[in-house]
Amino acid sequence: MHNAPPGRRRPTPAAGVPLIDGIDKVTGRARYTADLEHRGALVGRILRSPVGHGEILRLDVTRARRLEGVVAVVTGEDCRHTYGVLPVAMNEYPLARGKVRYRGEPVAAVAAIDAETAARALALIELEVRELPAHYDTASARAPGAVLLHEDRPGNIERAVHHVFGDPAAGFATADLVREACIDCAEVNHAQIEPHAALAEYDPQTARLTMQSVSQVTFYLHLMLARCLQMEESRIRVIKPFVGGGFGARVEALNFEIVTAMLARAAEGRVLMELTREETFITHRARPQTSVRIKLGLTRDGRLTACECEVVQRGGAYAGYGIITILYAGALLHGLYDIPAVKYDGYRVYTNLPPCGAMRGHGSVDTRHAFEVLLDRMARELGLDPFAVRRRNLLVAPTRTLNELAVNSYGLADCLDRVEEASGWRGRRGHLPRGKGLGMACSHYVSGAAKPIHWTGEPHAVVNLKLDWDGSVTALTGAADIGQGSSTMVAIAVAETLGVPIERIRVVAGDSATTPKDNGAYSSRITFMVGNAAIDAARRLKKLLIAAAAHKLGEDPENLDCLGGLFGSTRATQTTLSFADAAKAALVNEGTLTVKGTFTCPPEAQGGKHKGGAVGSTMGFSYGAQVVEVSVDEATGRIVVERVWIALDCGFAINPLAVRGQIEGSVWMGMGQALMEETRYLDGMPAHASLLEYHVPTSVDSPPIEAYIVESIDPNGPFGAKETSEGALAGFAPALIAAVADALDVDLDQLPATPDRVMDALVARRRRQRLQHQPAGDAK
Repeated sequence: MHNAPPGRRRPTPAAGVPLIDGIDKVTGRARYTADLEHRGALVGRILRSPVGHGEILRLDVTRARRLEGVVAVVTGEDCRHTYGVLPVAMNEYPLARGKVRYRGEPVAAVAAIDAETAARALALIELEVRELPAHYDTASARAPGAVLLHEDRPGNIERAVHHVFGDPAAGFATADLVREACIDCAEVNHAQIEPHAALAEYDPQTARLTMQSVSQVTFYLHLMLARCLQMEESRIRVIKPFVGGGFGARVEALNFEIVTAMLARAAEGRVLMELTREETFITHRARPQTSVRIKLGLTRDGRLTACECEVVQRGGAYAGYGIITILYAGALLHGLYDIPAVKYDGYRVYTNLPPCGAMRGHGSVDTRHAFEVLLDRMARELGLDPFAVRRRNLLVAPTRTLNELAVNSYGLADCLDRVEEASGWRGRRGHLPRGKGLGMACSHYVSGAAKPIHWTGEPHAVVNLKLDWDGSVTALTGAADIGQGSSTMVAIAVAETLGVPIERIRVVAGDSATTPKDNGAYSSRITFMVGNAAIDAARRLKKLLIAAAAHKLGEDPENLDCLGGLFGSTRATQTTLSFADAAKAALVNEGTLTVKGTFTCPPEAQGGKHKGGAVGSTMGFSYGAQVVEVSVDEATGRIVVERVWIALDCGFAINPLAVRGQIEGSVWMGMGQALMEETRYLDGMPAHASLLEYHVPTSVDSPPIEAYIVESIDPNGPFGAKETSEGALAGFAPALIAAVADALDVDLDQLPATPDRVMDALVARRRRQRLQHQPAGDAK
């Protein structure tokens, strides 16, 4: 199960190693943004729009500025530049200018000596808004004559995507069964445990800004701070402290971060901004409410002939990642199965709600859910086993999909075998008591976007290694460890390549003043890209060390290697040199050594030439298959997940302990979306303002999860590895829905599958059954 690539030993023990920052976290030594030393810092607070859509007629901050203890007040007039994660879609201001487009949008902000004074200052700000018609759903936003949120977006369409690959009409014509389903997936939030916070300090003497924040993408934040504050990038320093989870919530610069920096500059000092849980929900940027119309064609033996998919996403008030999200939804219809024809139409719609963005499994989860649900129903109708249908449509790697995505390794067949056997599928499915059922589904995800958002011509990842007089090796990386264990992965990669214990490696991450630029923690890019860069740097350093050791030992460098921290000949000689001594030899006449490793995705991995073709492209896909067992109470509609079997092809498990943790986390998050998570708005006001109203699974809800690691050994991944943290997520919800169908013979078209929706489906089924058994003349 955990074989190292041919010719290699496993970098870590079979069970894996604990995360290198784990002790700091469990002992409370870790310092998150709100924990940072902030004595003397001013308190930042934000005034937010009370209406969902309106024209700002008057904004008077005079009284707030005069209040004793208020040091700075800023409004939209203090920043005339828009910001956003995509260079082609920057249409949001840190503080509203002219218009507000959702309830809770930042309008003004204050910095005061304490929280009480800041609150009083906000109450003194006079805001007059002329309300405009607001659209809280996609239907009203797209209706003829609907008021536009942005004048340059007719029909309130942020982006429409139309892609056709192959001949869908011909594919459907050859199918023995063609079916269509409409699936609705509720908007969900990341619900990361740490609320948003930022600490900014502006030094008026040097005109320099230092920002510490919860960001997953310090480079993108750096760019937007420079843009909005009109500062030179060289005068800004961005530091990432410990981050208490992200899941995509922090993969773009956020308004409160820029506002905090604006306040710090206006106050010529330090400002700490801590958002409440309600404000964190309002900042949002999570998975949009999505309606999917999916149509599939199947032959009698389960071969897919065509797919047609229409997706409508409720994107919220601003662009954010919206263009990428709607493109991902279509692009990742490909890459999991061999489908000869695909038609995709996607619509990202502006509405007067907090902006949506990226969330774990970005863009793919809802579309994959709809696809797997319909495929399971069609298999049932044809009397085919769901596993057999998946096996009938497997890809053969290496290959390229219709939309030019490269598939270089593909372990889905092994994943299917593993969970089918472990769950006892063949002997148990169809033989469980009523109310109990088994369901299965598959999923996949990218190991990093092959083309970066901000194309600069630089490598996709850079890691520097510093070797000093004490024999220590410091890995410097801009990659953000947000709990996924990326810093541990870097340490393992460097230690294994150098041939030294991991304890010799120190990792310094996420400080723009000391670490090389990194694009950030998104799209599961760090293991593949930063891991390869770390190995490249370690190889370069090892070459220097071997040369120094060879000179010291009087050996040919070609005959030397380092294992267990000792340099010695690969021939049968007994002479060795310790790593510390080799390091001292390497530093002679040179001093401290710094070497650089890089990684860049080749052009052939960067997708097709069609519009939007780069989205979905990657160097390697992870693949997952899972079986979910449920019990459903027919009297209440309550679903209980009894057990989950999940197998993930991660290429190679660099750290099996961390891999299992990521797999289980994906299952847990998928369970939340499947059973209970749902944002709700009342006239645009969030009705899910805390974790009491927004339900996530707890330890009480979590079932036993049997996670299996499948290693397909990707030819381009570090040690053969691919991503591990997102590929398992999208399969849980459709597997659960299939299990409910197996348990009670009901099909659910909405997520989450709450008890009331289950009861509605049961009532509808009973009504249909009565009508079927009722004489035709008696039907009313």
